[in-house]
Amino acid sequence: MAGIRKAPTGVEGFDELTLGGLPAGRPTLVCGSAGCGKTLFASTFLINGAREFDEPGVFVTFEERPEDIVDNVASLGFALDELVAEGRVAFEHIALDPSQLAEAGDYDLEGLFLRLELAVDSVGAKRIVLDTVESLFSAFTNQAILRAEIRRLFDWLKQKGLTAVITGERGDGALTRQGLEEYVSDCVILLDHRVNNQVSTRRLRIVKYRGSAHGTNEYPFLIDTDGFSVLPVSSVGLQHKVSEDRIASGIPDLDAMMEGGGFHRGSSILLTGVAGSGKSTIVASFLAAACRAGERALYISFEESGPQTIRNMRSVGIDLGPCVESGLLRMLAARPTFYSLEMHLAVILREVVRFRPSIVALDPISAFLDAGDPLEVQSMLLRIIDFLKSNGITGVFSHLAHEQGRAETDAGLSSLMDGWILLLNREASGEFNRELYLLKARGIAHSNQVREFVMDSEGIRLLDPYLGEHGALTGSARRAEEARARRDEAARRAAVEIEQRKLALRQRRTEAQVAALQAELEMDTLEHENSLEAERVLRGAMDQDRQDMAQARRRTGRQ
Repeated sequence: MAGIRKAPTGVEGFDELTLGGLPAGRPTLVCGSAGCGKTLFASTFLINGAREFDEPGVFVTFEERPEDIVDNVASLGFALDELVAEGRVAFEHIALDPSQLAEAGDYDLEGLFLRLELAVDSVGAKRIVLDTVESLFSAFTNQAILRAEIRRLFDWLKQKGLTAVITGERGDGALTRQGLEEYVSDCVILLDHRVNNQVSTRRLRIVKYRGSAHGTNEYPFLIDTDGFSVLPVSSVGLQHKVSEDRIASGIPDLDAMMEGGGFHRGSSILLTGVAGSGKSTIVASFLAAACRAGERALYISFEESGPQTIRNMRSVGIDLGPCVESGLLRMLAARPTFYSLEMHLAVILREVVRFRPSIVALDPISAFLDAGDPLEVQSMLLRIIDFLKSNGITGVFSHLAHEQGRAETDAGLSSLMDGWILLLNREASGEFNRELYLLKARGIAHSNQVREFVMDSEGIRLLDPYLGEHGALTGSARRAEEARARRDEAARRAAVEIEQRKLALRQRRTEAQVAALQAELEMDTLEHENSLEAERVLRGAMDQDRQDMAQARRRTGRQ
């Protein structure tokens, strides 16, 4: 990109926020109150420059001893003493004791410049840190000379082409005590460490950056065992990835409720229900299904520890232990009040960036409602959802509902979700039974049935709906109704069998009667035929007799 040359700091997230790092060959002021991380930021900038970007540096300290600084950053894995031994970093400790100094007449910093130049030349430095500039002028009161020398110091750093980081303490009504450094610096970074409701938060803001575009919002940053890291979470927009692939929930009956089987990859899926309705169990099923498919899964719990979750899930046939041992599942647990909302956000997004999972589960997001203002909670969760969507990562979020079947969440996120599973606890016949309703599945034709949700040692099953005379039945009421229906069916079948046997008997009796009548008819027919034959024979005999008689009469007449 056209513009000023930049020097990357190696601070995770910060270089992306500033589109490349700090202005190269120019001074940058890092200011803030005590304990906000100024020295650590400057140390990280110097160490990463020497180690990763082949830019040696000089650390000028006016307060702490060099060995103290080396020990302080050693806990973060920074082997600063090795860089010093290799000649890639040099320390210049300038100890000023105001009690041993007397201000008389005009003075300048020519002696300081000579010491700095010698230190820079000793390692061929490209970077320099001055920590802190107030200590240099703490013994002097002549403001005119003081301001002139500050400006001269900054000009000298520019002439040497040094990328400089100067730390400064916050002043009263100004960014620094002198109120001038912020104007002569090309880049000003403000670090803030605040406490609200007994929870501390560190935030970073780029006050100005000459010659470069940059983020202007406040960004939470972390100081932990991995050092200094910043995530520019406010820059997340609606650049979401869309996929036609499907992910399995680990519950075949649930996947079958959606045409094509399962939710779209990269979806945000919400599970809501009252306590004990099975939200965490379904979350664990999603995670186990992802691990079985060889994908990475990140589980962040705000109520139970990882080992406790693993133990509990075994009782319903879900064993997450092998998933953790294989490295496919990472489980994190922290109370919502352990960090501020911004810090939780930074931790979650940093873990996602580092672990690169295909599915992330937060269980439950409703735990944050007591940790901050509802609007701040909604903003934090919105950033998480957008971040996951923009990276094509499936998000599964559980939410504790205080009202049965409530079609909204206290965090106000239901409209942002692609899938919504509503879990219900029904009281009937003196017992509670679980039900599941697929309230929403964007872009997927899905069942509108309320299914009974059963958990046992064999896993999770969704039973087909059973409708009785007064609506859907679950639990023992369903079993009793099914038993009654089986008895009625058995009685009906017995009655049908008896009727069939009666019909067979009647059929056989009727057939016997028909056979008897048939025999009588045959006998009558035979008798009738005999009568007809006798009649025929009789008529023949009579005819013969008449013929014989007639012939006899003719013979008698001739005689």
